[in-house]
Amino acid sequence: MRADVHSFSASAPDDVEGLTQALRDRRIVAADIIAVIGKTEGNGAGNDFTRAMATDAFTRLLAGHLGIPESEVASRIMLSFSGGSEGVITPHYLVCTKHASAPPSEPAARKRLALAVGRTRPFDPAEVGTMAMLRETEAAVRRAMSELRVPADDIHLVHVKAALPAAEAGAAGLPRCTMAQARAASALGVAAALGEVDADELTADAIGVRRDLYSRVANVSAKPGLRVSEILVFANSPYWSSPCRIHHAVMRDIIDIEPVRVLLASAGLSACGQLAPEQTRRIRALFAKSDADPSHMIRGRRHTMWSDEDFSDMRYSRCVVGGVLAALTGTTAVYVSTRAEHMGPSGGGPVAVIVDDE
Repeated sequence: MRADVHSFSASAPDDVEGLTQALRDRRIVAADIIAVIGKTEGNGAGNDFTRAMATDAFTRLLAGHLGIPESEVASRIMLSFSGGSEGVITPHYLVCTKHASAPPSEPAARKRLALAVGRTRPFDPAEVGTMAMLRETEAAVRRAMSELRVPADDIHLVHVKAALPAAEAGAAGLPRCTMAQARAASALGVAAALGEVDADELTADAIGVRRDLYSRVANVSAKPGLRVSEILVFANSPYWSSPCRIHHAVMRDIIDIEPVRVLLASAGLSACGQLAPEQTRRIRALFAKSDADPSHMIRGRRHTMWSDEDFSDMRYSRCVVGGVLAALTGTTAVYVSTRAEHMGPSGGGPVAVIVDDE
């Protein structure tokens, strides 16, 4: 199999011109697309309409090129859009492709990017944030690992769009579903699948509470109205071909640059300051999770991200992490999503970079 990741800028939430042209030029074949992951310029909150605009635009485009009804696109291709392009973060989207090719007769000496999509079963509203969601996510990630033929150490990013079935508080005796609960259970499901936490500590009482339990590679958002959690696993495998590799690190807080420097160096990108332009051009994609530390402190000093009533803490933390990563790498095409329950240590979060291999 051959995997690739293509990056396009977006002038508006429904701007699909970059992919449209790539499909016309046959630089990308519609049948090879397994996921489109994008950052839009909405507020990233529950009322962010830009995600729906992007989803509708890509659904129409892909349905036409695949020759299928629009209603079938979501079952064929993962469409995952995150609102919030604060500060220097530029709206953009990533098109992930997978093409069948002859398997190697033996494992390659150098591992290359490999991709696998997984899906859980449909969830009832009452299951959101429970052990049922955790275990179903764990099982879906394990199935993807089996497809990729890789151990946990070769997985560097697990992108999850967690299910959040619609339910009003008290309707039919069901509790209100929250994005936080969906993210928390899904992230711990990833951690369970990869053996990142002690299985005995994964209990219902730990979900959303035990912030010392976390995944180092999970990047989870939740989508209201989605009944099935969608998962895209990024790994390096000796059985795949690709022009790219992926690497990851974990920031302990939102200004923690040293792990990012080590991450870039591991990808063959190192500099005393900002990467040189020729190094920046090797970056295909940059992912991160951000969170305003709930302790209201960073490095022993108080922050006001949680107490400022004029601006959301989510938008603050995205802006900070986006600026930090852009300053280091020289690119503003940074996919930063916020609220990182069980994704990295409290106040920090995972970072992953996909680069053209040397």
